[in-house]
Amino acid sequence: MSLTDTTPPGQTDAVAFEVDLPHAPEKIWRALTEPALLARWLLPAVGFDPAPGRAFRFQTDPHPGWDGTVACRIVDCEAPRRLSYTWDVGEALRTVVTFTLEATPSGTRLSLMQTGFAPEQKQNFGGARYGWKLMLGKLDDLMAQDPK
Repeated sequence: MSLTDTTPPGQTDAVAFEVDLPHAPEKIWRALTEPALLARWLLPAVGFDPAPGRAFRFQTDPHPGWDGTVACRIVDCEAPRRLSYTWDVGEALRTVVTFTLEATPSGTRLSLMQTGFAPEQKQNFGGARYGWKLMLGKLDDLMAQDPK
């Protein structure tokens, strides 16, 4: 896996990454859209259906200051190229996460962008930047384990 943080220096309203994975876009797409696979690298998804307008949530164990819920709504879905959904953590954080997949000679380039951080959300921005690096590493591990 080749992971590049493409977040422009000095800006704090969006985090961006590119990951080159040695797997076909269809395989990566499954990991982005099948709840059983999402739970293995991102978070457990409840009610996930990648149809525009559909609401779902990611639900995990609560932590101090967070009930473990990320409320989401599908904004855009073009299989197996683009998936975009809102990422709302209570009233504190309202952003949009977009995955874009591009076939490459060696597999897939996955681009991830989370947009909409407010200037006063520097801690959320930093947490997202750190968290996505970890999660994308878990995605790479999952893809290496999953033979399909």
